[in-house]
Amino acid sequence: MGDGRGGLQAVLFDMDGLLVDSERVWLEVESQVVAWLGGRWTEEHQRALVGGSLSIAVDYMLELTGADASPEEVGRRMLDGMYERLSESVPLMPGAKELLAELKDAGVTTALVSSSHRRLIEPVLDAVGREFFALSVAGDEVARTKPDPEPYLTAAARLGAVPGRCVVLEDSPNGVAAAEAAGCVTVAVPCVLPIAPAPGRTVVGSLREVTLERLSALVG
Repeated sequence: MGDGRGGLQAVLFDMDGLLVDSERVWLEVESQVVAWLGGRWTEEHQRALVGGSLSIAVDYMLELTGADASPEEVGRRMLDGMYERLSESVPLMPGAKELLAELKDAGVTTALVSSSHRRLIEPVLDAVGREFFALSVAGDEVARTKPDPEPYLTAAARLGAVPGRCVVLEDSPNGVAAAEAAGCVTVAVPCVLPIAPAPGRTVVGSLREVTLERLSALVG
């Protein structure tokens, strides 16, 4: 469990928009699905869904278009579209691979905690490298997704770590809310939506600004 440096026990990574540059891929897939539903999708619509779950996105699209399609079919089209694209290429965010390598070399435990379904986490793990993560928690493996703290509490419990000695890296307000509600130390790397600094919250421009030394100092 880490190397005891500064009391840091684990670093928990969000996936979409934090570790992988997938928000633009989601935008592409969402646009196609909404076009199939007979509507039009914009970046403003996407902003309403950032950091949310698949079921929330599906409900939003059906409400937006008034289309007579089943939520199951809309969800399947979203997952199929994302899986297809992620299986072809997974664009990493700047500094992601370097940070993961630094943490692995130092023996620090890491986990991937995402609102995305297990099916979409698998191609990302393949592309990034499964060896970097002790475990992963998917959105369809918890009862309540972010902004509920359950995903982060689940990861910490499975790692045998104390939430207050875990640092969470997040890009969305929903994710930050989940991490803070779980009692984790939180570093925000805003992607699509802005995130304001707050007591106990660190906001950085990119993962390039994040180092093991900085993370350890936050846990103190």
